[in-house]
Amino acid sequence: VPPVSYMHICETESFSMGVFLLRSGACIPLHDHPGMNGMLKVLYGTLRIACMDTLPAGAAAAPPPPAAGSGPCLRALFRSRQHYTPASPPCLLSPHTDNLHQIDAVDGPAAFLDILAPPYDPQHGRDCHYYRLLEGPPAGAEPPALPREVWLVETPQAADFWCGGEPYPGPRVCL
Repeated sequence: VPPVSYMHICETESFSMGVFLLRSGACIPLHDHPGMNGMLKVLYGTLRIACMDTLPAGAAAAPPPPAAGSGPCLRALFRSRQHYTPASPPCLLSPHTDNLHQIDAVDGPAAFLDILAPPYDPQHGRDCHYYRLLEGPPAGAEPPALPREVWLVETPQAADFWCGGEPYPGPRVCL
């Protein structure tokens, strides 16, 4: 059984719409939506969404930690880590704000409506990339205060993350 399932509703050249279903404890790893705007609206359950912004490569900063390995490194601003429920406003992302994010199901299964504009299109540079935070909070300590600068390393999709498909049982969407 996949940890995450996707229910495709519709897609045009301008946007895509679907619903993600996360099993209890499931996580959509840290990823991006290059050149895209997005809206995530929780339909049921509770999600913890951690959001980051990329920082300009030319700005002065400490070099990446030695643990970076061989993958490309990216400087980012870790902006927020918030819980979202059906009563919360949507989580919005733009090409420059909150575009990097990780989504975790908290205390049970959860589902959210996902709208991306424009949709993924690898031929036009809109393909998802996954990342890993290079530093972690010390064991047993509270996470450092936000916002703060962090280093990320691009990684392949995690072996324990995959997304299954579910049929959309609702009314047909005609545009």
